[in-house]
Amino acid sequence: MAYLLDANVFIQAKNLHYGLDFCPAFWDWLLVGNRAGLVFSIERVGDEIQAGADDLSIWAGQRGSGFFLAPDAAMVPALGRVSSWAAGQGYDPAAVNTFLQVADCYLVAFALAHAHTVVTHEVPAASTKRIKIPNACISLGVRCITPFEMLRIERARFVLGRGP
Repeated sequence: MAYLLDANVFIQAKNLHYGLDFCPAFWDWLLVGNRAGLVFSIERVGDEIQAGADDLSIWAGQRGSGFFLAPDAAMVPALGRVSSWAAGQGYDPAAVNTFLQVADCYLVAFALAHAHTVVTHEVPAASTKRIKIPNACISLGVRCITPFEMLRIERARFVLGRGP
């Protein structure tokens, strides 16, 4: 089972805990995990990140389709299931429309189609104004964890080397 990262994982890492300028080990860990077939995201998340026009967008632009996976045939029926779920849960129509248009719906559908784990900073919420990724995952039987849980499960270690 692989991990599919939400855009907020990359954005918050860059802005808070693992800045590209002071914690390159996190970004290297993502690349090593990707090469091992463990860490990915989806094309739509990559597009969202690249729209930022910053250091993170440059990093994402260098990753390509090996990191940011394109939709595939297996995803089509899963996308239908996610869409039907969203439309039938009593969310405001605007919330459903937004969810179906942004990367979130596709992230959940890709994870559902391929039995991957979604990684996000979002937490479940009872609001009808916005569909949260964890709510969709819980309802559809997709595993959803935080980035910190992923790092602990995978025993990631960002250890400083010995100084001169």
